[in-house]
Amino acid sequence: MLNIAVVGATGLVGKTMLEMLELKNIPYSSITLFSSARSAGKEVTYKGKTYVVEELTEEKTDGGYDYVLMSAGGDTSLRFAPLFEKAGAVVIDNSSAWRMDPTIDLVVPDVNKASLDRRIIANPNCSTIQSVVPLKPLADAFGLKRVAYTTYQSVSGSGWKGIEDLERGEHGEGPLNYPKPIYHNVIPQIDVFLDNGYTKEEDKMIRETQKILNDASIAVTATCVRVPVPHAHAVAINVTLEAEPTVQELKAVLADFPGIILMDDPSNGLYPTPLDAAGKEGVFVGRIRKDNSLKNTYHLWSVSDNILKGAALNAVQILEELLLRKEER
Repeated sequence: MLNIAVVGATGLVGKTMLEMLELKNIPYSSITLFSSARSAGKEVTYKGKTYVVEELTEEKTDGGYDYVLMSAGGDTSLRFAPLFEKAGAVVIDNSSAWRMDPTIDLVVPDVNKASLDRRIIANPNCSTIQSVVPLKPLADAFGLKRVAYTTYQSVSGSGWKGIEDLERGEHGEGPLNYPKPIYHNVIPQIDVFLDNGYTKEEDKMIRETQKILNDASIAVTATCVRVPVPHAHAVAINVTLEAEPTVQELKAVLADFPGIILMDDPSNGLYPTPLDAAGKEGVFVGRIRKDNSLKNTYHLWSVSDNILKGAALNAVQILEELLLRKEER
Protein backbone atom coordinates (compact mmCIF):
# COMPACT_ATOMS: atom_id res chain seq x y z
CA MET A 1 0.00 0.00 0.00
CA LEU A 2 1.11 3.53 -0.74
CA ASN A 3 1.73 6.69 1.21
CA ILE A 4 0.42 9.53 -0.97
CA ALA A 5 0.51 13.30 -0.55
CA VAL A 6 -1.48 15.90 -2.47
CA VAL A 7 -0.08 19.44 -2.50
CA GLY A 8 -2.56 22.19 -3.31
CA ALA A 9 -5.43 20.06 -2.07
CA THR A 10 -7.87 22.97 -1.68
CA GLY A 11 -7.38 24.29 -5.22
CA LEU A 12 -9.59 23.44 -8.18
CA VAL A 13 -7.10 20.95 -9.66
CA GLY A 14 -6.04 19.57 -6.27
CA LYS A 15 -9.61 18.80 -5.27
CA THR A 16 -10.17 17.14 -8.63
CA MET A 17 -7.01 15.08 -8.15
CA LEU A 18 -8.60 13.66 -5.01
CA GLU A 19 -11.77 12.86 -6.94
CA MET A 20 -9.72 11.06 -9.60
CA LEU A 21 -7.72 9.11 -7.02
CA GLU A 22 -11.02 7.88 -5.60
CA LEU A 23 -12.60 7.22 -9.00
CA LYS A 24 -9.60 5.21 -10.18
CA ASN A 25 -9.47 3.37 -6.84
CA ILE A 26 -5.77 4.08 -6.30
CA PRO A 27 -4.68 1.94 -3.31
CA TYR A 28 -3.12 3.72 -0.35
CA SER A 29 -2.36 3.21 3.32
CA SER A 30 -2.19 6.93 4.10
CA ILE A 31 -2.96 10.18 2.32
CA THR A 32 -1.75 13.60 3.47
CA LEU A 33 -3.17 16.87 2.18
CA PHE A 34 -1.04 20.01 1.98
CA SER A 35 -1.72 23.63 1.08
CA SER A 36 -0.34 27.09 1.62
CA ALA A 37 -0.50 28.70 5.05
CA ARG A 38 -3.58 30.61 3.88
CA SER A 39 -5.62 27.44 3.36
CA ALA A 40 -4.09 25.29 6.11
CA GLY A 41 -6.61 24.10 8.67
CA LYS A 42 -9.43 23.65 6.16
CA GLU A 43 -11.22 20.32 6.21
CA VAL A 44 -11.52 18.11 3.12
CA THR A 45 -13.57 14.92 2.91
CA TYR A 46 -12.02 12.03 1.00
CA LYS A 47 -13.62 8.57 0.81
CA GLY A 48 -15.93 9.46 3.65
CA LYS A 49 -13.15 10.53 5.99
CA THR A 50 -12.42 14.13 6.98
CA TYR A 51 -8.82 15.36 6.68
CA VAL A 52 -7.39 18.59 8.03
CA VAL A 53 -5.22 20.26 5.38
CA GLU A 54 -1.68 20.94 6.59
CA GLU A 55 0.65 23.79 5.72
CA LEU A 56 3.52 22.49 3.57
CA THR A 57 6.91 23.10 5.16
CA GLU A 58 10.36 21.77 4.29
CA GLU A 59 10.35 19.52 7.36
CA LYS A 60 7.17 17.79 6.22
CA THR A 61 8.60 16.69 2.87
CA ASP A 62 10.46 13.86 4.63
CA GLY A 63 7.30 11.99 5.52
CA GLY A 64 7.90 8.64 3.87
CA TYR A 65 5.78 9.40 0.83
CA ASP A 66 5.84 7.11 -2.19
CA TYR A 67 4.06 9.50 -4.56
CA VAL A 68 3.30 13.21 -4.36
CA LEU A 69 0.77 14.95 -6.62
CA MET A 70 1.49 18.68 -6.75
CA SER A 71 -0.72 21.49 -8.03
CA ALA A 72 0.39 24.52 -6.08
CA GLY A 73 2.17 26.79 -8.54
CA GLY A 74 5.67 27.00 -9.99
CA ASP A 75 7.45 28.67 -7.08
CA THR A 76 6.11 26.12 -4.61
CA SER A 77 7.11 23.27 -6.89
CA LEU A 78 10.63 24.58 -7.45
CA ARG A 79 11.12 24.80 -3.71
CA PHE A 80 9.51 21.60 -2.51
CA ALA A 81 9.56 19.04 -5.36
CA PRO A 82 13.34 18.42 -5.07
CA LEU A 83 12.93 17.93 -1.31
CA PHE A 84 10.22 15.30 -1.83
CA GLU A 85 12.42 13.71 -4.50
CA LYS A 86 15.43 13.65 -2.17
CA ALA A 87 13.30 11.96 0.48
CA GLY A 88 12.45 9.16 -1.99
CA ALA A 89 9.09 10.17 -3.39
CA VAL A 90 8.05 10.30 -7.03
CA VAL A 91 6.59 13.76 -7.68
CA ILE A 92 3.97 14.35 -10.38
CA ASP A 93 3.84 18.12 -10.79
CA ASN A 94 1.10 20.10 -12.50
CA SER A 95 2.90 23.46 -12.63
CA SER A 96 5.01 24.78 -15.50
CA ALA A 97 8.15 24.81 -13.32
CA TRP A 98 9.78 21.63 -14.61
CA ARG A 99 8.25 21.08 -18.03
CA MET A 100 11.13 22.27 -20.16
CA ASP A 101 13.90 21.01 -17.89
CA PRO A 102 15.81 18.53 -20.09
CA THR A 103 16.29 16.18 -17.12
CA ILE A 104 12.54 15.97 -16.40
CA ASP A 105 10.00 13.80 -18.22
CA LEU A 106 6.97 15.64 -19.64
CA VAL A 107 4.29 12.98 -19.91
CA VAL A 108 0.89 12.31 -21.44
CA PRO A 109 0.43 8.56 -20.83
CA ASP A 110 -1.50 8.06 -24.09
CA VAL A 111 1.48 9.51 -25.98
CA ASN A 112 4.75 8.89 -24.12
CA LYS A 113 6.15 7.23 -20.99
CA ALA A 114 8.24 8.43 -18.07
CA SER A 115 11.88 7.33 -18.14
CA LEU A 116 12.19 8.02 -14.39
CA ASP A 117 15.77 9.18 -14.81
CA ARG A 118 14.58 11.70 -12.24
CA ARG A 119 11.79 11.19 -9.75
CA ILE A 120 10.03 14.40 -10.75
CA ILE A 121 7.54 14.08 -13.63
CA ALA A 122 5.95 17.13 -15.22
CA ASN A 123 2.29 17.29 -16.20
CA PRO A 124 1.99 19.32 -19.45
CA ASN A 125 -0.07 22.42 -20.15
CA CYS A 126 -3.79 21.65 -20.39
CA SER A 127 -4.16 22.72 -24.03
CA THR A 128 -1.00 20.87 -25.03
CA ILE A 129 -2.31 17.62 -23.56
CA GLN A 130 -5.52 17.60 -25.57
CA SER A 131 -3.57 18.54 -28.71
CA VAL A 132 -0.77 15.97 -28.62
CA VAL A 133 -3.25 13.12 -28.05
CA PRO A 134 -4.65 13.42 -31.61
CA LEU A 135 -1.29 14.50 -33.03
CA LYS A 136 0.50 11.34 -31.84
CA PRO A 137 -1.36 8.81 -34.04
CA LEU A 138 -1.11 11.17 -37.02
CA ALA A 139 2.63 11.57 -36.51
CA ASP A 140 3.11 7.80 -36.24
CA ALA A 141 0.98 6.99 -39.28
CA PHE A 142 1.73 9.86 -41.66
CA GLY A 143 4.67 11.91 -40.35
CA LEU A 144 4.25 15.36 -38.82
CA LYS A 145 5.85 18.52 -40.25
CA ARG A 146 3.94 21.52 -38.94
CA VAL A 147 1.23 22.43 -36.41
CA ALA A 148 -0.69 25.71 -35.98
CA TYR A 149 -2.90 26.03 -32.90
CA THR A 150 -5.69 28.44 -32.07
CA THR A 151 -7.08 27.77 -28.60
CA TYR A 152 -10.39 28.67 -26.99
CA GLN A 153 -9.66 28.22 -23.29
CA SER A 154 -12.24 28.21 -20.53
CA VAL A 155 -11.95 30.34 -17.40
CA SER A 156 -11.44 27.30 -15.16
CA GLY A 157 -7.97 27.13 -16.69
CA SER A 158 -7.21 29.98 -14.29
CA GLY A 159 -8.62 28.08 -11.32
CA TRP A 160 -11.14 29.56 -8.92
CA LYS A 161 -10.00 33.08 -9.83
CA GLY A 162 -11.03 32.67 -13.46
CA ILE A 163 -14.44 31.31 -12.52
CA GLU A 164 -14.85 34.22 -10.11
CA ASP A 165 -14.05 36.77 -12.85
CA LEU A 166 -16.71 35.27 -15.12
CA GLU A 167 -19.24 35.35 -12.30
CA ARG A 168 -18.27 38.94 -11.42
CA GLY A 169 -18.86 39.97 -15.02
CA GLU A 170 -22.32 38.40 -14.98
CA HIS A 171 -23.13 40.75 -12.08
CA GLY A 172 -21.66 43.84 -13.77
CA GLU A 173 -18.48 43.85 -11.70
CA GLY A 174 -14.95 44.33 -13.04
CA PRO A 175 -12.31 41.56 -13.28
CA LEU A 176 -9.86 40.76 -10.50
CA ASN A 177 -7.80 38.15 -12.35
CA TYR A 178 -7.86 38.94 -16.07
CA PRO A 179 -6.50 42.11 -17.73
CA LYS A 180 -9.88 42.73 -19.38
CA PRO A 181 -13.48 41.67 -18.69
CA ILE A 182 -14.16 38.07 -19.76
CA TYR A 183 -17.97 38.14 -19.56
CA HIS A 184 -19.41 38.69 -23.09
CA ASN A 185 -15.81 38.95 -24.31
CA VAL A 186 -12.78 36.97 -25.50
CA ILE A 187 -9.23 37.83 -24.49
CA PRO A 188 -6.34 37.01 -26.89
CA GLN A 189 -3.88 36.93 -23.99
CA ILE A 190 -3.15 34.05 -21.63
CA ASP A 191 -0.21 34.71 -19.30
CA VAL A 192 2.31 37.49 -19.98
CA PHE A 193 3.62 38.67 -23.35
CA LEU A 194 7.18 37.76 -24.33
CA ASP A 195 9.60 39.92 -26.32
CA ASN A 196 8.71 38.08 -29.55
CA GLY A 197 5.02 39.01 -29.26
CA TYR A 198 3.87 35.54 -28.24
CA THR A 199 2.39 34.96 -24.79
CA LYS A 200 3.97 32.59 -22.32
CA GLU A 201 1.02 30.23 -22.80
CA GLU A 202 1.64 30.12 -26.55
CA ASP A 203 5.33 29.50 -25.99
CA LYS A 204 4.48 26.62 -23.66
CA MET A 205 2.32 24.94 -26.30
CA ILE A 206 5.02 25.29 -28.95
CA ARG A 207 7.89 23.91 -26.91
CA GLU A 208 5.90 21.27 -25.03
CA THR A 209 4.52 19.80 -28.26
CA GLN A 210 8.04 19.29 -29.60
CA LYS A 211 9.26 17.78 -26.33
CA ILE A 212 6.36 15.36 -25.80
CA LEU A 213 6.47 14.16 -29.41
CA ASN A 214 10.28 14.02 -29.16
CA ASP A 215 10.82 15.95 -32.38
CA ALA A 216 12.29 19.46 -32.30
CA SER A 217 12.03 19.66 -36.10
CA ILE A 218 8.22 20.00 -36.01
CA ALA A 219 7.30 23.61 -36.82
CA VAL A 220 4.74 24.79 -34.25
CA THR A 221 2.92 28.09 -33.77
CA ALA A 222 0.01 29.08 -31.53
CA THR A 223 -2.49 31.77 -30.62
CA CYS A 224 -4.14 31.24 -27.21
CA VAL A 225 -7.46 32.89 -26.37
CA ARG A 226 -9.50 32.97 -23.15
CA VAL A 227 -13.26 32.60 -23.74
CA PRO A 228 -16.26 33.06 -21.40
CA VAL A 229 -16.89 29.34 -20.95
CA PRO A 230 -16.73 27.75 -17.46
CA HIS A 231 -15.26 24.35 -18.31
CA ALA A 232 -13.43 22.55 -21.15
CA HIS A 233 -10.96 23.95 -23.68
CA ALA A 234 -11.24 23.77 -27.46
CA VAL A 235 -8.29 23.84 -29.86
CA ALA A 236 -8.41 24.36 -33.61
CA ILE A 237 -5.44 22.42 -34.97
CA ASN A 238 -4.06 22.95 -38.47
CA VAL A 239 -1.57 20.19 -39.25
CA THR A 240 0.77 19.52 -42.16
CA LEU A 241 1.82 15.90 -42.65
CA GLU A 242 4.61 14.17 -44.56
CA ALA A 243 2.09 12.01 -46.42
CA GLU A 244 -1.29 12.88 -47.93
CA PRO A 245 -3.91 10.54 -46.46
CA THR A 246 -7.58 10.82 -47.23
CA VAL A 247 -9.85 12.36 -44.61
CA GLN A 248 -11.35 8.92 -44.04
CA GLU A 249 -7.88 7.50 -43.36
CA LEU A 250 -7.28 10.26 -40.82
CA LYS A 251 -10.57 9.50 -39.12
CA ALA A 252 -9.80 5.78 -38.97
CA VAL A 253 -6.41 6.36 -37.35
CA LEU A 254 -7.86 8.78 -34.80
CA ALA A 255 -10.85 6.57 -33.97
CA ASP A 256 -8.53 3.67 -33.11
CA PHE A 257 -6.34 5.68 -30.72
CA PRO A 258 -6.96 5.22 -26.97
CA GLY A 259 -8.38 8.29 -25.26
CA ILE A 260 -9.91 9.83 -28.40
CA ILE A 261 -13.66 10.08 -28.90
CA LEU A 262 -14.38 10.80 -32.55
CA MET A 263 -17.40 13.07 -33.10
CA ASP A 264 -17.34 13.93 -36.77
CA ASP A 265 -20.53 14.01 -38.78
CA PRO A 266 -21.18 17.73 -39.33
CA SER A 267 -23.93 17.12 -41.87
CA ASN A 268 -25.93 15.70 -38.95
CA GLY A 269 -24.74 18.32 -36.46
CA LEU A 270 -22.20 16.00 -34.85
CA TYR A 271 -19.05 17.74 -33.62
CA PRO A 272 -17.71 18.31 -30.10
CA THR A 273 -18.30 21.41 -28.00
CA PRO A 274 -17.21 22.27 -24.43
CA LEU A 275 -20.62 21.17 -23.14
CA ASP A 276 -20.01 17.73 -24.63
CA ALA A 277 -16.58 17.40 -22.99
CA ALA A 278 -17.15 19.00 -19.58
CA GLY A 279 -16.95 16.36 -16.88
CA LYS A 280 -15.78 13.68 -19.34
CA GLU A 281 -12.39 11.96 -19.43
CA GLY A 282 -11.56 11.75 -23.11
CA VAL A 283 -10.31 14.01 -25.88
CA PHE A 284 -13.14 14.71 -28.31
CA VAL A 285 -12.12 15.27 -31.95
CA GLY A 286 -14.17 16.44 -34.93
CA ARG A 287 -14.40 18.89 -37.86
CA ILE A 288 -11.71 16.86 -39.67
CA ARG A 289 -11.20 18.17 -43.19
CA LYS A 290 -8.62 18.91 -45.84
CA ASP A 291 -7.05 22.36 -45.88
CA ASN A 292 -7.16 23.19 -49.59
CA SER A 293 -4.73 26.09 -49.22
CA LEU A 294 -1.69 23.95 -48.30
CA LYS A 295 -0.35 20.61 -49.45
CA ASN A 296 -0.78 17.64 -47.08
CA THR A 297 -2.58 19.88 -44.58
CA TYR A 298 -5.70 19.23 -42.52
CA HIS A 299 -7.95 20.85 -39.92
CA LEU A 300 -8.89 19.18 -36.60
CA TRP A 301 -11.03 20.40 -33.72
CA SER A 302 -10.12 19.07 -30.26
CA VAL A 303 -12.21 19.58 -27.12
CA SER A 304 -11.44 18.29 -23.62
CA ASP A 305 -12.13 19.04 -19.97
CA ASN A 306 -9.08 21.08 -18.95
CA ILE A 307 -9.36 20.21 -15.25
CA LEU A 308 -9.70 16.49 -15.98
CA LYS A 309 -7.57 15.30 -18.92
CA GLY A 310 -5.87 18.69 -18.99
CA ALA A 311 -4.65 18.45 -15.40
CA ALA A 312 -5.88 16.20 -12.57
CA LEU A 313 -6.85 13.14 -14.60
CA ASN A 314 -3.62 13.15 -16.61
CA ALA A 315 -1.62 13.32 -13.36
CA VAL A 316 -3.50 10.34 -11.91
CA GLN A 317 -3.11 8.45 -15.20
CA ILE A 318 0.65 8.98 -14.89
CA LEU A 319 0.43 7.49 -11.39
CA GLU A 320 -1.59 4.54 -12.73
CA GLU A 321 1.06 3.90 -15.37
CA LEU A 322 3.83 3.97 -12.77
CA LEU A 323 1.96 1.57 -10.51
CA LEU A 324 1.34 -0.81 -13.42
CA ARG A 325 5.03 -0.78 -14.34
CA LYS A 326 5.90 -1.45 -10.69
CA GLU A 327 3.60 -4.50 -10.66
CA GLU A 328 5.15 -5.83 -13.86
CA ARG A 329 8.69 -5.72 -12.53
